[in-house]
Amino acid sequence: MRYMGNKAKLAARILSIVLRDRRPDQWYVEPFAGGMNMICRVGGPRIGNDSHGPLVAMWKAVQEGWQPPTIVTKQMYYWVKERQESLPQHLVGFVGFLCSFGGKWWGGYAFDAVTGRNYAAEGCRAIDKQRAGIRGVRFESVSYDALRLPKGSVVYCDPPYAETTEYENRFNYVEFWKWVRRISATGHTVFVSEYAAPSDFECVLEIPYTSTMNRSKKDPKTERLFRLRGNNVA
Repeated sequence: MRYMGNKAKLAARILSIVLRDRRPDQWYVEPFAGGMNMICRVGGPRIGNDSHGPLVAMWKAVQEGWQPPTIVTKQMYYWVKERQESLPQHLVGFVGFLCSFGGKWWGGYAFDAVTGRNYAAEGCRAIDKQRAGIRGVRFESVSYDALRLPKGSVVYCDPPYAETTEYENRFNYVEFWKWVRRISATGHTVFVSEYAAPSDFECVLEIPYTSTMNRSKKDPKTERLFRLRGNNVA
């Protein structure tokens, strides 16, 4: 699914590290699951969490067989936006993300006047590709630090990147890294995707790439995967 911070193109390489020592019965947890582009490629017991309620409501509905609309007009887009509190939240989640520029929450109605590109139909096709992959996922919608983790989980975190302005809400990175240290110390194997990390974390993977948020820049970003030094529990 097209979504801010989408990891679809990097998923195989990241998961090759994250899942390398995972046992078949071990829980895989994503506290920032977002577009579900990673978790739909993972088998076994899984928890996909995101604090964005309408987004999770959409995934739950898709998991239960809901078919999103293939046509969303500009009029309908803004009608849903103005009434989002009173409408079914799975519909709000679909229109607010999949029909917006760059997959950004209510980032403006996405439409290409030259090609007549249908973003709603594209979103439906993307979701259909993920439908089988999210079967069996346990969805939650709480803050990452309120998520209950099954004992000894493999936890993959993809939080909003530091030093970016595209996200609607401010994110407390100091508290986030404290939380990662805390759950790592209690027996979970934790990996974090970021551009940089505190000095007590080691980089276990680097991937140069060009994202949809920096395509106009000359130099690509470098995706990095971090783990707390000594956190080898699996």
